[in-house]
Amino acid sequence: MEKRGKKYLENGYLGLVVLFLYAPIFMLTALSFNAGRSRAHFSGFSLQWYAEMFQDEAILQALKNTLIIAFLSAFIATVLGTMAAIAIRKMKKLPRNLIIGVSNVPMLNADIVTGISLMLMFIAFRFSLGFNTILISHITFNLPYVLLSVLPKIRQSSQVSYEAALDLGATPLYAFFKVVLPDIMPGVLSGFLLAFTMSLDDFIITHFTRGAGIDTISTLVYSEARKGIKPTMYALSTLIFVTVFVVLLCANFAPGFFERKKKEKTA
Repeated sequence: MEKRGKKYLENGYLGLVVLFLYAPIFMLTALSFNAGRSRAHFSGFSLQWYAEMFQDEAILQALKNTLIIAFLSAFIATVLGTMAAIAIRKMKKLPRNLIIGVSNVPMLNADIVTGISLMLMFIAFRFSLGFNTILISHITFNLPYVLLSVLPKIRQSSQVSYEAALDLGATPLYAFFKVVLPDIMPGVLSGFLLAFTMSLDDFIITHFTRGAGIDTISTLVYSEARKGIKPTMYALSTLIFVTVFVVLLCANFAPGFFERKKKEKTA
């Protein structure tokens, strides 16, 4: 009886923590379906703010920019990060630890420092701030997260199968795609999804490197908040939350799915 009461108490604490974290988001979601503009009175269920959001050219352009930058930066960072992880594994202990330590610095560094540093670098090299500078910046801060996801899988993978494939006549490139890549795919996929989420959610670095005339969702929400938040921003924010939530679910459950598929094939 005492154990059951303790369990109920722990579940109650957990429920309060979840409520504390998600209550503001639930309120935002409810307001996005409010027929009126009031934040204190619910006038009735309506999808008008979602309809207006999809008719707003500024929002659609910002959404397009955000998705393109997030996908391209995540893909390029995943390719470069996977190549770097393979190269790091073959290094000696001292340079390997040094490179890993240096690659972790951007994750620990404040975003505002990274954003200002990148902006100053682009200005020094006479880069015009815009789409390309945002893309380069997102690739830069996504790389450490890809390395963090791929390196453990690289360490767990065995070189025996790869060397056996080479002995049987496979080229290094063919052996990599047929032997190594399937073995580390859960880490690669997790790195891609994490990089995509980080890019989708970034504001500070994008704000300092975007220049004039281009907006992402985060910078658009910031500019709208300064003028006075419109209900279409509630709808947009709700869609952002749902998108990020789904991506995070995929990042958490996809590695286990690949592990099960791998076991089924070897069984």
